[in-house]
Amino acid sequence: MHLKKWMGLGITACFMHAALAVAPPKASQLPLLVIGASYAEAKTPYNNGVAPLGGVAVGFGSYLSIGAALTRSPLLSGYVVNEGEAGGTTFARLACAAGASTCGPAGWDSYSTQLQKALSRVAQPPNFTSYNAKYVVILSPNDCIHADAFGVPQSTTQPCTLAQMNQVADRLIAVGNQARAAGLTPIYDEMVRYKDLDLNLFRSLYGLAWVIGEADYNTLRNLTRTRIRAEVPGALVLDIWKDFENIGDGIHPKPEVARKAAQVIARELIQRDH
Repeated sequence: MHLKKWMGLGITACFMHAALAVAPPKASQLPLLVIGASYAEAKTPYNNGVAPLGGVAVGFGSYLSIGAALTRSPLLSGYVVNEGEAGGTTFARLACAAGASTCGPAGWDSYSTQLQKALSRVAQPPNFTSYNAKYVVILSPNDCIHADAFGVPQSTTQPCTLAQMNQVADRLIAVGNQARAAGLTPIYDEMVRYKDLDLNLFRSLYGLAWVIGEADYNTLRNLTRTRIRAEVPGALVLDIWKDFENIGDGIHPKPEVARKAAQVIARELIQRDH
């Protein structure tokens, strides 16, 4: 009798173990997709052996991006598929050195292409139309921020009009809805507060013809966050850049700032598991 009892308990335990073994992971622990510019990824992209800015990384490699910080978050799995490109914009463009009359051949992919690449990494057979991911982090682009964000010689550019700012919002909204169509929830960051940046320092260090002014920056920041909330159903727009400090170049976050920003994202994902 006792033997039958213990055998029954053992069989029950085996079934419970098997059930736990095949239980699907929580959404927060699946691979996390990341796209964007230098807040997402430190490296400029190489294509066919050429890269913008000669392939240099932010901080000459001494820089922690959000993509890298997310891999280290103790709250998450560490599975991060990062297709961000330092220097990127929402649209594909060629790099244009200060003073140059022509641009290229190096350049950047659009956010839409970055997302397509990221999705391809987690596409599941047999049809490859379902994905081993539930979220994509979409971080702030360079659009309208400086003279080398247009894909034409810097001397021919000027600060964005309101119509051009709305086009930036259009493209951010489009990539978020592209993610939603693939079954993913897009997570956006609110742009860093202007007062926490030193864009004139950034301009001088990178040899840029001009950078966006405070009034235009605040317009772009408010426009993108309000339109995304209104036009991308279910999207998360998070204020991850509180207490922002830069690494000495006027624009890129210190490592502790990147870690805190990644934790804001991680905690949001964990909360949504319940």
